[in-house]
Amino acid sequence: MSLLEFISNDLSGFLFSHTVGFIPPPAVVIGLTLIALSLSLFAFRSSPKIFLLDFACYKPPSSLACTKEMAIQRLKMHANFSDESLKFLSNLMKSSGLGEATYLSEGLLRQPMDTSGKAAREEAEMVVFGAVDELLEKTGVKGEEIGIVIVHSSNYNSIPSLASMIVNRYKLGENVLSYNLSGMGCSAGLLSIGLARDLLKVNQNTCALVVTTEIITQGCYKGDEPSKLIGNCIFRMGGAASLLSNRPSDRRRSKYQLIHVVRTTTASSDLSYNCIIQEEDHHGHMGITITKDLLVVASKTIRSNIASLAPLILPTSERLLRLANRLIRSFHVANMKPHVPNVKRAVDHFFPHVGARPVQDEVRRILGMRERQMEASRMTLYRFGNTSSSSVWYELAYGEAKGRIKRDDRVWQIAYGSGFKCCSVFWKAIRTVDQEEKNPWSDVIDEFPVVDSRETFPYAFEPSKSI
Repeated sequence: MSLLEFISNDLSGFLFSHTVGFIPPPAVVIGLTLIALSLSLFAFRSSPKIFLLDFACYKPPSSLACTKEMAIQRLKMHANFSDESLKFLSNLMKSSGLGEATYLSEGLLRQPMDTSGKAAREEAEMVVFGAVDELLEKTGVKGEEIGIVIVHSSNYNSIPSLASMIVNRYKLGENVLSYNLSGMGCSAGLLSIGLARDLLKVNQNTCALVVTTEIITQGCYKGDEPSKLIGNCIFRMGGAASLLSNRPSDRRRSKYQLIHVVRTTTASSDLSYNCIIQEEDHHGHMGITITKDLLVVASKTIRSNIASLAPLILPTSERLLRLANRLIRSFHVANMKPHVPNVKRAVDHFFPHVGARPVQDEVRRILGMRERQMEASRMTLYRFGNTSSSSVWYELAYGEAKGRIKRDDRVWQIAYGSGFKCCSVFWKAIRTVDQEEKNPWSDVIDEFPVVDSRETFPYAFEPSKSI
């Protein structure tokens, strides 16, 4: 981040935060607002523009598709679950929001189930190479044009790393900057875009390849703790690759321009830190615990992220309304409630991480979104399951397959996950995106949206104490 951007964001945060205790005189507030807006505009214009050439979502072969009942049967063969746990898993699966054609890895579908390191590596190669091959074919970009590689997978780590695996496969140059991220959760796909942006600002005339996936072959939990069984039901095979560029000549063939990346972490709170955590149960079975505090933690972190994003994207009229509201309340001109910014006015397309159905419902409630605005998220969960950090790319692909992305449209991706972290990425469509053959939705898009059953989720998310 440049010095101008830092000063601008700092001023914006001062003006728009709900928690600021000191109230400056009106003239000072107005002056600071004008300075912040001017610095934001100057910083934006002086920074190199970052373009998203294209992206690709991996679609596994139909031989790896499985119904919910098939998934339950595979789990039963993998571990000696209690009758109570099997009933819980069945109820979870029915109410998960997943459809009947999501994908499991080859290792999880073998007889007997194969969770070896070799099987996990095969899944990683299938997903990563599948996505990158398609992306390079779509863009025509050559390996020598890629100067930055960023890869994320939370659970799976290998030696050599997935980033090195890509460098080797595509014979990238010796000077390529490669980064392998792990353990960053479902928000890491967008966090990686932020890292790519920062690297593209200081490395001229190059492209950044960003790959995000979750390797599920070794992720099955074999015990009976309900808080660890949720992951067995919702996570599925998938991954995405995106190609960003800072070359001005790439603008005309790019789909989107990157406008803002805003990240928030509440990991300093023990409640946030522990709400999604990998740990062993009392029998030594490794799993990911999802505590009942998830929704209150997610709500707080998402609200904080939006509070930082809003001043950057709100139209001038909305900013002025908020400023006027603050002045009126500060000087007791009238009894008025704090102005809640309407971020929907600044967004044409909304793509929130799929999470699980209760998380989707909470996000909709927090933001006051209509069900139509949640469509891409709900349909992605139904068709592909929770593919972790790559899910927001399947959602964007859904919007494109529906023919909804028009020139100058504003696109908001937001993802959240362990840590607890939240990241928002704001794009502007450079051109109207035509429906493409290379889209994971192409062969089924006319069948969506579907209406899924609304059975009660059997795991009650309730905060144990306030954050």
